[in-house]
Amino acid sequence: MGKQTHIELQSPDRESLERLIANRNTPQKHVWRARIVLLSDDGCGTFEIMRRVGKAKPTVWRWQKRFAKEGVAGLTRDQTRLPGKAPLDAAIVGKVVELTQQPPPFEETHWTGRTMADAAGISVSSVQRIWRAYGLRPHLVKSFKLSNDPAFAEKLHDIVGLYMNPPEHALVLSVDEKSQIQALDRTQPDLPMKKGRAGTMTHDYKRNGTTTLFAALNVLDGTVIGQCMDRHRHQEFLRFLRKIDRETPKNIALHVIADNYATHKHPAVRTWLLLHPRFHMHFTPTSASWLNAVEGFFAKLTKKRLKRGVFKSVPELENAILRFIEEKNENARPFTWAADPGKIIEKVNRGKQALESIH
Repeated sequence: MGKQTHIELQSPDRESLERLIANRNTPQKHVWRARIVLLSDDGCGTFEIMRRVGKAKPTVWRWQKRFAKEGVAGLTRDQTRLPGKAPLDAAIVGKVVELTQQPPPFEETHWTGRTMADAAGISVSSVQRIWRAYGLRPHLVKSFKLSNDPAFAEKLHDIVGLYMNPPEHALVLSVDEKSQIQALDRTQPDLPMKKGRAGTMTHDYKRNGTTTLFAALNVLDGTVIGQCMDRHRHQEFLRFLRKIDRETPKNIALHVIADNYATHKHPAVRTWLLLHPRFHMHFTPTSASWLNAVEGFFAKLTKKRLKRGVFKSVPELENAILRFIEEKNENARPFTWAADPGKIIEKVNRGKQALESIH
């Protein structure tokens, strides 16, 4: 148990402490340390100092002893402590970083904290600190796909040009199908969310059939033309093209953006397009369906209506999809393309160079 240290200040020390308190740039921790010493010199007891400074008894005693031992300079220096554990050797850190960037042993797919700790002879927490410091995350992997289309740049500029500078007296439609949408019903009723507990649903489900949604996004106003069908062959695609033909003004051209799915290039489809010259097809580069704006609509449909939906039949599923389209059309917004085509091409070229350097 500590006790109060008797303090008698000399004039230079008192003046130094008063200047320290008066200076507005002095850190507050230095201010209250100086006040403890000044109050001690004024004859205040420990409890009175605690009341005025707002600090605990051990804190008051600590800084009284520090001043008695080191003077004013001791009040402005924090006590340093030796670390509980010695820092890791640089060689060990380098070994962990090097091993992380190599395949793990025993044909494992990736390093884990425990396997790396065993290989390097250190603790799991030490491995995690090294990975965090060097930005290494072996448990994560990101997927990618580079287009090998020789006309990638030409097709990219064509489609982005339609988005950013659409032709006059024409509509730009982004068309695609979302196939195999399952009508899933849960085996038990869902439980609602309440305070302290998230909403719950069973992991297992009943399959009640599937449907395919054909959709055409009008990039000029954001509206969607949709139709659900049992299959997604060229016959269904032709039926959807006829629906587009019926529901759009007859006196304007239609620029249709689609991916390279074989259905879109079927001979029967090509013949129909020749008989309907106002349809102009624009195909995305291979492995670049992300250029198709309607994919964003499909993502919203999945996230907001399908992912947690419960459907006891295919007609119930199709009605839910069509209602979602109607609600979206009531509050539609034009599609806006923001990415620079030049930067996209540069990124693709860098990716190809990286692959070539590795392989």
